[in-house]
Order: sequence, then C-alpha cells, then structure tokens
Amino acid sequence: MPRARYLWKQLTPNERAEVLRSRKRLGRPWHSPPHRTGADSGCAILYHITAACYEHLPIIGASPARMDEFAGAVQQTFDLCGARCCAWCVLPNHYHALIESTDVLALLRDLGRLHGRSSYAWNGEDGTRGRKVFFRAVERAMRSERHVWATMNYIHNNPIRHGYVERWTEWPWSSAREYLDQVGREEAARIWRSYPIRDYGDGWDAPEL
Repeated sequence: MPRARYLWKQLTPNERAEVLRSRKRLGRPWHSPPHRTGADSGCAILYHITAACYEHLPIIGASPARMDEFAGAVQQTFDLCGARCCAWCVLPNHYHALIESTDVLALLRDLGRLHGRSSYAWNGEDGTRGRKVFFRAVERAMRSERHVWATMNYIHNNPIRHGYVERWTEWPWSSAREYLDQVGREEAARIWRSYPIRDYGDGWDAPEL
C-alpha cells in the first residue's frame, strides 16, 4: 500500500476556498491565552502540546475530510479533559496546541487513546493493518509571558514554516483566523514583532518529507 499522500497543494483555488468555508462553518470558539503561566499560582498551567506521526509520514493529511475529523477530535479531547485550548494547528503529519490544564498527564493519556482509535480507523481505511501511525505526544510548560506569545506565533506560523501556505488565514486547520479576528491585525503584527519565533522548534519540530 503506498504512503498516504496529502493533497492540499494539488487542490484548485475553488476547492481550497470551499474547504476554508466548510471549516469556518464548523468553527469552534477560540479564547485568548491568560497573561500568566499559572506555575506559581496553583492554577492551571499553560503547555505546548506536540504530537507527530511515526517517521513523520503524512497520514493525518490523507484527505481534507480526515484532517477535519481529526482536528475536531483533538479539540473534543481537550474539552472532555477540562483543558482550555488557547491555540492549535493540525498539519498532515503532526499537530501543535497551546493548552491550559490542571492535569496534563491525564490529557496526554487521553490523547494517546485518541491516537490509538485514529490509528485503527485509518489503517482500516488505508489497508495497512499493523502500521504504526503515531509516535507520541509531549508537553512543554510555558516558562514566561514571552514563552507563551512566542509559542502562539509559532503555532499559527507552522503551516507557513512547512511550505503549505503563504498566509496564516489560508490554512483551514488552525485557530489563526479566529485569533486575528479577535485581537485584530495590528495587534497580531505587534505581538509577532515583540515575540519573534527565531529558531523556535529547530531540532525537534516534525519536518515535512
């Protein structure tokens, strides 16, 4: 069975526009991150959650429908765990989220269960029983206000980083559009300049193959 292929770059402009419209109709509420890390307050702590497909294969991105379904399932998992999602982005072979949680280990366990269910379903669809789909999910606690906003910028810029689109708003599977609508373009540009990502993610972010 050949590898799953992601077809976003092959879609026509009209097909891309329809995907964007569909994602907007199915959009979920987005909330800006708090101006604290929570680490010293006894409250929920902000974490950067990252998970990748095994060997970085673009299995999530086999089709726009699979991307849609998985993006919704990830956010539902956050909701069921009582985690507040501040930013998110799903790509063909990995995903990122900035979440606020009081029990990140329980959240990671539930994400692992989601990975297991998704792997079983996708391997059935792709005729690849026994294929290892996900590697693992990892968390990084936010250390400062600067770390929070640099992470926010990094997550929303990820589709550009990997060459899928040229603008944040062109990628359907992220919170970037809602973020820009809420904070405004000028404020988002100020935050981008004030909290640059520089070499954020070098050496551990999932490369696009």
